[in-house]
Amino acid sequence: MAYEKSLVVIPTYNEKENILSIIPAILSQDSCFEILVVDDASPDGTGDLVEEFSKTEPRVHLMRRAGKQGLGSAYVAGFKWALERDYQFVFEMDADFSHSPNDLTRFLDKIADADLVLGSRYMNRRISVVNWDLRRLILSYGANVYSRLVTRLPVSDATGGFKCFRRSALEALDFSNMKSDGYCFQIETTFKVWKKKMRVEEIPIIFTDRTKGESKMSGGIISEAFFLVIKLRLGLA
Repeated sequence: MAYEKSLVVIPTYNEKENILSIIPAILSQDSCFEILVVDDASPDGTGDLVEEFSKTEPRVHLMRRAGKQGLGSAYVAGFKWALERDYQFVFEMDADFSHSPNDLTRFLDKIADADLVLGSRYMNRRISVVNWDLRRLILSYGANVYSRLVTRLPVSDATGGFKCFRRSALEALDFSNMKSDGYCFQIETTFKVWKKKMRVEEIPIIFTDRTKGESKMSGGIISEAFFLVIKLRLGLA
């Protein structure tokens, strides 16, 4: 099957232990895939590694940003970059192999009948998470239940970060009006696509927690998500 030109956006901050492994793993899936690494001036030299790789691989691109500016703004920068070019599908994906490159073409198969496809860790009442402790699992699962109850989003995993947007779905979003810059950015983008009556579908994935590098989860991210969900429901965001 021939797939249309697709961009995988990967935000990075100190991912030197993973980046040179994840890039070739993505590119090997299909010739349709290109990669944009959005690096927030990683002190460990992640950006330099990507820049060197891109010199011999034209499907790899690098955006350098001046300091750590947040996950949401990194994705917005990547989305705008994609829309200035001829990509038909745009992915969100982590650099640490918690999202499997082997799932990428499954997203493209599913988005033939959708505008946004989510990779779900909790589809069909099954929990597909590897290497999480009980506290983090309860926190994640509870956040999804809370998000669904408040916003009425008809999805099983609103907080996941493995997603594929049709170009028209991104074009419909007002990036200047995005209210979040943490992991609740995932809830906000999915909610706003859904509220525009666009088609949101899910595929089951297995989420494997990182084995290299450090998690970016924090208490501030959690509290941001709690209040943003209420604002979305009330039409204030």
